[in-house]
Amino acid sequence: MSKSTPHSKITITGTIGHDNIMNFAGKFADRIMPEMVHQLSLSFLIDELRTEIGGTATNIAYSLNLLGHKPQIVSAIGNDGADILEFLESHHISTTHILQTPNHKTGAYFVITDTDNNQIGSFYTGATQRAAETSIPKDTDFAVLAPTLPEAMNKYVKECQKHKIPYLYDPAFQIDHFSAKELLTAIKGAAILIGNDYEISLIKQKIAKSHTELLKLVPILITTLGSEGSKIETATKQHIIPPAKPKNTTDPTGAGDAFRAGFLAGYLRGFDLEICGMMGSVSSVYTVEKYGTVTHSYTISDFKKRFQENFNKKLPL
Repeated sequence: MSKSTPHSKITITGTIGHDNIMNFAGKFADRIMPEMVHQLSLSFLIDELRTEIGGTATNIAYSLNLLGHKPQIVSAIGNDGADILEFLESHHISTTHILQTPNHKTGAYFVITDTDNNQIGSFYTGATQRAAETSIPKDTDFAVLAPTLPEAMNKYVKECQKHKIPYLYDPAFQIDHFSAKELLTAIKGAAILIGNDYEISLIKQKIAKSHTELLKLVPILITTLGSEGSKIETATKQHIIPPAKPKNTTDPTGAGDAFRAGFLAGYLRGFDLEICGMMGSVSSVYTVEKYGTVTHSYTISDFKKRFQENFNKKLPL
């Protein structure tokens, strides 16, 4: 895409919510008997519980803001979301296009993390049920279609395509709720398709396309690989991006959203895709080191220093 600036109008869709983050001092694998997966009944003793501000839209917008952009959020929030609105406004993230719903609670994510950083999570939709009543502003320069209510995501795709707004498409845990036709329509119009290796495999299976065929449908395909980094592909080139090194691994929740923000902070400035991927790697480790998804903080100077420490390159930020 053409080079953007921090003053460009970046719209972030997705969820807004409260994250209920729990730690299990064991391994899920030790509790699951493969021969009994048809009849699961699991219970975990939790030794830590924290409730934090989160949601896919909140997480991405927050880290983009740290990297010099001023995004606006399109989403829905409930009658208990005053703390989230106050938090966003205090970080100069526009809440103008957030639908406030007095008859719903704000969405909530419940996640348990084991000692191998595996996670089991669920999301209570709450006010997100009304996300389809929101719209992408027509003057948006770039949109992020992060996972939220499937009906809303389909609407956002149509709006972006109608108004020729480039967008990143991230169906994630909603893939099963889309038809093959809906996925194909969204992917063919996207500037970027992103998902983890499981999600990208599921997409290919659902739309009945090979990897080579998928690369012909979208200009940029990003596959995140957790602690092993990421892979960024175009029809003619592939970049294998190593992970940045965290100082600790307190909580992996939100690392994927932070990666997206880091990548986009470079992409929207017209940086080389490899540099963008490295920025994603560095961005993601900041949230891994803190409980919660928007509890980390850094300056651009800090970020540039850490980028150089990890990749032995100067970041032109």
